[in-house]
Amino acid sequence: MVLQPGLFYGGGISIFFFLIWLGCIGLGIFAFILFVKLALRAITALDLYNHAKNLEIRERYESVQKDDNV
Repeated sequence: MVLQPGLFYGGGISIFFFLIWLGCIGLGIFAFILFVKLALRAITALDLYNHAKNLEIRERYESVQKDDNV
């Protein structure tokens, strides 16, 4: 019967590989958080752009109708 000396010793997973794996997991979570923040900022910018364009369109077309009625 062959006994394994442990998970991090000998034939198991090395500590160096485990630390690299943890680092990759951490960087992945960090990148996901940054992506979510970027997406929220882009949605806010798009909402502001749409609001400004709607105001511009309303001023242009409603002002023509107001002048015609007066």
